[in-house]
Amino acid sequence: MPLYKYLTPENTLRVLDGSVRFTQPGAFNDPFEMVPELHVPVDFEPKDISISFDVLAPRRQPSVGDLAVDFESDHCNDINSRNILSSLNRSIGILCLSKNESSLLMWSHYAGEYSGAVIEFDEEHEFFTGLFNVEYREHRPKKDISSYLSSELPIPIAELCVKPKDWEYEKEYRIVRNLSDCKPVGEYDGFPVYVMDIPLEAIKSVTLGERMPVAIQRDIWNKIKNTNISLNLAAIANWGYEFRKEPIKYNLPVSDMNPLISPRTAHIFSELENDFGEMARWMIKEHKLSSVANHTL
Repeated sequence: MPLYKYLTPENTLRVLDGSVRFTQPGAFNDPFEMVPELHVPVDFEPKDISISFDVLAPRRQPSVGDLAVDFESDHCNDINSRNILSSLNRSIGILCLSKNESSLLMWSHYAGEYSGAVIEFDEEHEFFTGLFNVEYREHRPKKDISSYLSSELPIPIAELCVKPKDWEYEKEYRIVRNLSDCKPVGEYDGFPVYVMDIPLEAIKSVTLGERMPVAIQRDIWNKIKNTNISLNLAAIANWGYEFRKEPIKYNLPVSDMNPLISPRTAHIFSELENDFGEMARWMIKEHKLSSVANHTL
């Protein structure tokens, strides 16, 4: 199955330039991210907890160290989990993806309120080695600290990726990498920004948002016109809570197949001094649906 990522206009361009961010868990929008409750008895040794994690290993089945939902103890809290998270913020980055290709909420939250795009990736590409799904639960996980320390092997990071049921609509999948394998490129919102190179061969399609500026639509067209990446525009339909998907380019270079120019997508090509530009200008000026198709919300 394909993987999807909702992106702002700027980040869409960065990915198409071959760079994708791996974000520290503490920079995510969910404050409960990777912070389970840990049961640490008062007489537990050692006091300084040191745990090693594996970024590629799948979560173990059945789950190891889970305590019952109704377990209660004065020594069960998230203090040690917060300390572990602080350590992870210095060592790992996460790429969040989705199996949901048309979420109204994700378009709004992650794709610049419909001004960005959704990029479809090829799950089978080697770049996504170690892919795992996020687990959604009604109750916050409770773990016995001994299950972290008694294991002979590093703990899979995947086991920490449990989120409240409220997030289930995202159908989230992740890959995790060590920050030492990434490149630092700056800072954003108090966190260093780390990226990895991602090949264009891992990208299957780009779907532009209803509100994406025309200049950026043209930039994206120019970046992928000679590739096997297909291009669409998700315009708001005239009925229901739906999109009308306007195809612009199939998964072939423009040298092998001309773009599909409609009244809604003609503006992408309207400044070209060639046959595409001539057709686009005619569409915008003469086509009876031009004004309706371009009435964005």
